[in-house]
Amino acid sequence: MQATTDIGKLAYQREIGQSPAGVRGLGFTLMANIPPIANFGLLLGLSFFLGLAFEDFFAKADTRRPGGVRTFPILSLAGGTLYLFDPTHLVPFTAGLLVVGIWLAVFYNRHICEPDEAGESSVGLVILLLNFLAYVLGAVALGLPNWIAVGTTVAAVLLLTGREQLHDLARRVEIKEIVTAGQFLILTGLILPLLPAHPISSLTSITPRQAWLALVAVCTVSYASYIAQRYWAASIGGLWMAALGGLYSSTATTVVLARQAKFDEAIRAQAQAGITLATAIMYLRILLVVAVFNTALARRLAIPLLILCIAALLIVAAQWWLLQPSHQEPKQIAMNRNPLELGTAAIFSVLFVVTSLLSTWVTAEFGTTGVYWLAAIVGFTDIDPFVLNLAEGGTAAVPMDAIVVAIVIATSSNNVLKAGYAAFFSGGRAVLPSVIALLALAAAGGVFAIAMASLGGNTG
Repeated sequence: MQATTDIGKLAYQREIGQSPAGVRGLGFTLMANIPPIANFGLLLGLSFFLGLAFEDFFAKADTRRPGGVRTFPILSLAGGTLYLFDPTHLVPFTAGLLVVGIWLAVFYNRHICEPDEAGESSVGLVILLLNFLAYVLGAVALGLPNWIAVGTTVAAVLLLTGREQLHDLARRVEIKEIVTAGQFLILTGLILPLLPAHPISSLTSITPRQAWLALVAVCTVSYASYIAQRYWAASIGGLWMAALGGLYSSTATTVVLARQAKFDEAIRAQAQAGITLATAIMYLRILLVVAVFNTALARRLAIPLLILCIAALLIVAAQWWLLQPSHQEPKQIAMNRNPLELGTAAIFSVLFVVTSLLSTWVTAEFGTTGVYWLAAIVGFTDIDPFVLNLAEGGTAAVPMDAIVVAIVIATSSNNVLKAGYAAFFSGGRAVLPSVIALLALAAAGGVFAIAMASLGGNTG
């Protein structure tokens, strides 16, 4: 029995890195902390990749710089080995980091006196930071999940090799948009966690946090499209711009293209196809945003919305090929409002709350039939607040099948609105095929809604 106890104590001492005499042994410590061999392979591969990118980027430079395809793997191996000696307190690793820092400080003290390509002092820190990264990469690859090491290395290489593109982007982006995005991030990161996650009124079951999350979801999709249209327009055009416009706002895209078709006959056929394409993308946009908040509802919506989207795409193909569009590309679809501007966000928030209150009241007073009528009415405004209110459970008393019907009705009435806009802003006949297509899609959506309501037995 005593022998068994001694063996167990010895195993425990080895496990915690102590010798049988109770003194910490270096051999036991290393044995206890040896990572899988795959981590060493990852360390060597990533450090070699980083060094290769470093040497290739600075190959044309006249002066020699510390780091490269040999230095970085050695630094990573040194950092990883010193980390294994004491992964808890990191004393050897920190000492090695100080040595590397002193070595780089000596280099930087001399390098800063050398002129760069523009004749100015070489004050850049990229070389120093990459050497530090190579050293720290050893500990990261051996002590943290693999995706952190891979992601850090790849991000560093992309930032290094994309210097010209990033500087060009920084020159093109307006300071107003940077400030706007910064304000939005502050409001999202600071206010969102502070918002109540429970209803604050008996008039609606929607919580302030749900309302803000809906705002974030819609603005994120719209902002991605807004940025692509604003800074990607030099390399794309035609129907691609219409597709991006559909992600931003199919209604706004319809108005812009209808105006272009009225005054420029050369792009009329493309504008017609673009109007229909924007509506096709609208169906996908709604499905995507709903899926973020309610996967079950998105699955129910998938069949009708995808069928309508495919039908719209077939109409786009027919307009594109049969109307023989010219090779001239339409002008850029310029959106006047940044979706991250606080004014735009405030309007959406107000619409979301009003829609939630209306939905609750209409459901209580008129039942499911009232929700259908409300869907038809809100389709002539902004349907996003209504759709997201339904997706987040703003009308808990309404069955899911009825919610699907209401969303399809809202998209159909919105298509009627866009058909009216297209006819009005184009002067009547310039985009007549698109007007007919939008009305046909609205009718098809209405047929879907009636069929689903009949099958679901929702009579109000």
